[in-house]
Amino acid sequence: MQISSVGIVGHGNFGSFLQALLERFAPEMQVKVFSRREKFHEPFYSLEEVAKCDAVILAVPIHALEDMIQKIVPLMSEKGILVDVSTVKKFPAGLLKKYAKGRNYIATHPMWGPESYKKKSGDVSGFRIVITDSTLQESDVDEFSRSLETLGFKVLRMTSDAHDKHLAETLFLTHYIGQIVSRAKFDRTEIDTVSFGYLMDAVESVKHDKALFEDVFRFNPYCGKTMLRFEKGESEVGKMLKKAKRGKN
Repeated sequence: MQISSVGIVGHGNFGSFLQALLERFAPEMQVKVFSRREKFHEPFYSLEEVAKCDAVILAVPIHALEDMIQKIVPLMSEKGILVDVSTVKKFPAGLLKKYAKGRNYIATHPMWGPESYKKKSGDVSGFRIVITDSTLQESDVDEFSRSLETLGFKVLRMTSDAHDKHLAETLFLTHYIGQIVSRAKFDRTEIDTVSFGYLMDAVESVKHDKALFEDVFRFNPYCGKTMLRFEKGESEVGKMLKKAKRGKN
């Protein structure tokens, strides 16, 4: 699998982050970026130019994915590879099967972002990348996985359904708690415990991702169940504390 050019569709927080990662880990790669946003001095390309790259990464919000897949698939070369990096996987998998049938594509989820990268000072060792659906040859997926692992990433393979179930109980739950803590205006103090520091690290990593948080809830069918479990647990803790206040065991 020879890839000499990569197109990035979208130049928000994650799209610009991907561009920086490619410049760091694959400086020989030709990278072309398409963005609807006007940015001074940014050398953006047309969607048609980006679509002709060997691999095209869709770095757009989940709610914009369907429209963009429909637009870009007809513009791609026959051997071009469409790369999905969405935070949820069942929804994009359905779109890819519907609109990119007979084309090369691979659905992935990098389980990290700009905030995590910054907190680890650019050390990517152990950062996980999940691969779910793909129409590529298995040997090409294996080669892609090995190249990522050589850089320090950890590659996991699972179904899109299993991914979304895990995600609802991990990333979504973290975002859910983070949004609550942020909106309640809890903050660091001079006498923070170690565990509170970890909590605030998590809050600071997710509190600015309101749009992603809402998209994940909208497009991951398992998030509602996670919220109900959390609310049930919160209610049980409340009852436990009321009993403790009354001096009952």
